[in-house]
Amino acid sequence: MIRWRKGEVVRVRREWPGAVELDVAVAEGECRALAYPPLVGRPEVGDTVLLNTTALAMGLGTGGYAMVVAVPDRLPQDPSGPGHLVKARYTPLQATVLGADEQGSPHHEALREADSVDGMPVVVADLHSALPAILCGLYAGSGSPPASLPASPAGSPGIRVAYVMQDGGALPAWFSMSCAKLREVEWLCGVVTTGQSFGGDVEAVTLHTGLLAARHVLGADVAVVAQGPGNLGTGTRWGFSGVAAGEAVNAAAVLSGRPVAALRVSEGDPRERHVGVSHHSITAYGRVALAPAQVVVPDLPGAFGAAVREQAAALAGRHEIVTVPVDGLHEALKASPVRLSTMGRGLEEDLAYFLTSAAAGRHAASLLS
Repeated sequence: MIRWRKGEVVRVRREWPGAVELDVAVAEGECRALAYPPLVGRPEVGDTVLLNTTALAMGLGTGGYAMVVAVPDRLPQDPSGPGHLVKARYTPLQATVLGADEQGSPHHEALREADSVDGMPVVVADLHSALPAILCGLYAGSGSPPASLPASPAGSPGIRVAYVMQDGGALPAWFSMSCAKLREVEWLCGVVTTGQSFGGDVEAVTLHTGLLAARHVLGADVAVVAQGPGNLGTGTRWGFSGVAAGEAVNAAAVLSGRPVAALRVSEGDPRERHVGVSHHSITAYGRVALAPAQVVVPDLPGAFGAAVREQAAALAGRHEIVTVPVDGLHEALKASPVRLSTMGRGLEEDLAYFLTSAAAGRHAASLLS
């Protein structure tokens, strides 16, 4: 059930495109809150705000903010732009956006009969935290180390990478500080929000039109597909939002892309089901993905690396197993322009996770040569 509070904004902590972080005084004291100005307007110090405190009360690690639902005394102006797609449908904060694939879009003609992404590599990952690590490996693999990337054009010379965001986690792309920074430093040429997710540079109705938009609207050479921040899991075989990774493999394949499956691997997760190759990857790629993909297995050292290779071998019946070396990837990950963190663990606390994601990016770069 939803928990509601009214409060007063006491300070603006920081902001990035689409989001403002606040401290808000409520009856219990002060709490950290997040507002999306495109939805509710920009709260200022002294404003009364209506908060949804559900995630904060639950102590969620990723989404542990009170969310600003409204600034009742100062409503934002009604939107005047085009757009007929409604996302976050039939919720109190449903938003109308201009979809790249809708009839009123300047891109409608390009997408109306589009049926192929022309062999574009599509790297699929379970968690949002894999995105910057994949990019680190991709740019290192392209011959341009992250530390020496030019400011323009996007990413490495000749390579444009789009992030296609599924709706299994956060719905607003604005929630991701990583995306904002990766766009700022031009490691991404754009963000495409699909399904019920919204707030990207390009909006699309489905993952399929999202991939087509990445290719034909943003001109991407590579797409990375993953859910937004906030993976949902229940400790059951099928009850986790990452099953959509298997569906993304199918979408990439049916559109004549080259699916590259990034495994979820951990040496630091306290939960046995996620140690080595996570059951999320085994289920999503082994059961949900009906089309073949190139499953990237990092050549990790020692007994742990051998265990990962043995676990990943279970996917060989349907997919092509590609072993990728990880030499030099630790240094590439250290040069990430955004903080690397997964489930509260940083780079050195779960190096295997980030090396695995970077290896998938390295392999995607090799497909461009």
